[in-house]
Order: sequence, then C-alpha cells, then structure tokens
Amino acid sequence: MDKPSEPASGAKPALGIEPPIVARALLLGERLDTRNLEHQETLGRAPLVARVNEGGIAVLFRYGAIVLFNVTPAAEKALSGRLRPLVTDALETIESEELRVAVHPEADEQIDLAGSLSLRELSVERLQLVADILAKSLMLAYYEIRVAGAFDRIEPLAQTLGLSGRAGSEVQVLLRQIGSVLGVQHKMVGRVGTGEKPDLLWDHPELERLYARLSEEYELRERDRALDRKLEVISRTVETLLGLMQQRSSLRVEWYVVLLIVVEIVISVFSFFVK
Repeated sequence: MDKPSEPASGAKPALGIEPPIVARALLLGERLDTRNLEHQETLGRAPLVARVNEGGIAVLFRYGAIVLFNVTPAAEKALSGRLRPLVTDALETIESEELRVAVHPEADEQIDLAGSLSLRELSVERLQLVADILAKSLMLAYYEIRVAGAFDRIEPLAQTLGLSGRAGSEVQVLLRQIGSVLGVQHKMVGRVGTGEKPDLLWDHPELERLYARLSEEYELRERDRALDRKLEVISRTVETLLGLMQQRSSLRVEWYVVLLIVVEIVISVFSFFVK
C-alpha cells in the first residue's frame, strides 16, 4: 500500500477517487493482523483506511475482510498477495460482494432501484461506513453457508432419532458440531459484531441515517437474528442427541454392573455346592 502525504492539521485527507466507484468486499480468511499496517500513514483508522494505488482505497478489518474502492484487478491481486502472510486460516476461495457508488450532492443517500448507492460527498467516514456494511454482509453470507452445512450434517442424526428412537453412536461428529456452533457464535459476537453499530457513529452521528438505510437494505439485523435462531436450533439438537447417547451409555454401564453381580452370585453358589 502506498503512503499518502500527511494532511494539514484539522483538514480531511483528499481521497482522489473519481466516480463511478465500485466497492468490492473480499473475505480473505478467519483473521487479518493489521497491527503492522497501523504504523504506516493511513487515511483513517478504526477501521483502517489506506491508499492502494492511484485512485484506489482499501478498508481493512481485523476479522479477515477488506473492502476495495476503485482498485484495479492487478492492484487487488497484488494487495491480496501482500496481505496473505498476515491472514490466519486463509480461504482457498475468496468470497466477494460488490456495490456501485455514485456521488450526487443534492440526492438522498440511499440505494436506488438499480442497486447503486448515492452519496452526497466522498469522505473517509462515509467510505468507512459503506465498507463496514459490505464487510458485515459478506461475513453473514459466509456464516449462512457454514450454518446451512451444519444443518445438512445434523439432519441425518435427527432423522435416525425420529425413526429408530436411538441417537446413533457418532459422538465425535456431535462434538465437532458443538465446537463449530460455538466458533461461529464467538466470531459473530466477539469479532465481527454483525448485530452492532460501528464505533464510527459515536463520532459522526450525522451518518446515523445512512447507516440505518444501508443496514435495512442489507437486512443485517434480520439475518443476524435468523443465524442466531439457526445456531440455537443446532445447539439444542446436538445437546439433545449427545444427552441421549450419554444416557444410553450410562444405562449400558448399569447393565454391565448388574451382569457382573449376577455372575458373581452364580459363581459363589456353584462354589458352595461343589464344596
């Protein structure tokens, strides 16, 4: 990433982006270590904003997502390569989501019927807000796919329980599902905060309306709640199956104890008659 010149005290840095603008969100992996990048000169922080190439800007998030504004394919590939050593558990296939942004000083800030976002002006804060929405939407899409996969793996176990009344014997599978559910919940709440407002709004309350419209457009709260409900269903199903398996195991142990007692009694009686 190039180092922009230091802006004058109290002045906003010039972005140098020429419309039309294409915002492209990418999910690189589970986590992105931005600590080394924070020491460089940047256009903004929390989230980190840096210039990529002439007329291109990147917004980087610690939970593994980046959002690029007017970054050429060649510059995107080069940036992804430079960031790869900083990514934990990099994805083999990079997930992406796009949004077109137009600047209309007199227009209302919202997404039109054509799917383009209108902004009154280009500022670091507005780009940070747009990037936050796009990155969270991308993360929700990624989690939705993972949760759907967990449902597919849990369904045969639940069907077995319904047909035979037995929970099966796949203890390791159930434990992995519990770990997967806990992992997704931790990332959603602890890292991404898909259901929370960005800290940016504390310093820029004038962007509340734009955030509300974008959040509603991408249905962030509804999708977050739907994921919570699905994770709760998976968690309850897994816990129920695991509980039944543990109960069956305990019952089997009790029968073994009873059998051992019966065998011991038989041996004692036999020994008595032999003597």
